[in-house]
Amino acid sequence: MRATAESATPKTKADAKPAAKTASKAASKTARPAKTYDAIALLKDDHKKVKKLFKDFDKLKEKGSEEDKQALVQTICTELTVHTQIEEEIFYPAVRKAIDDRDLMNEAEVEHASAKDLIKQIQSMPASDEYYDAKVTVLGEYVDHHVEEEQNEMFKKARKAKVDMEKLGKKLATRKRALLRELAEKA
Repeated sequence: MRATAESATPKTKADAKPAAKTASKAASKTARPAKTYDAIALLKDDHKKVKKLFKDFDKLKEKGSEEDKQALVQTICTELTVHTQIEEEIFYPAVRKAIDDRDLMNEAEVEHASAKDLIKQIQSMPASDEYYDAKVTVLGEYVDHHVEEEQNEMFKKARKAKVDMEKLGKKLATRKRALLRELAEKA
């Protein structure tokens, strides 16, 4: 059925108000400034999300089914895989250039390598494996340590060095969306 001009025109003042509100909302959305990005804020949001997922896993360890644990851990592994990749491809190189702390940057990359190795181990085993819960717990501990160093040291040094967080944030967000899309297509 085709809409006619008459069916789109409000018949009463009451009918016109919702249409006017909708048009006003649409206009205000287009009048808003473009979304701002901040690389550190984006990375901190990822940190918070993963921390919550690990807390959820702790609850499931005791009372959850193996299927529920496996699904949650797959989400954790996906989030961490994407996060580490965007840091290594985009954030770390920019920060490494801006700050004079080779040890801090090298340690962060070694921590990523350890986490990625543990992720591979976890993804290759069933939730019923005797070491499954222990490996996921240790991964969470690695991540907590890593996040603490990033937020308390690396991020502060990057801000002090005046790294362009807006530009970096746009690159991180774009790459993150692409990686998530790629992983969804593979699934």
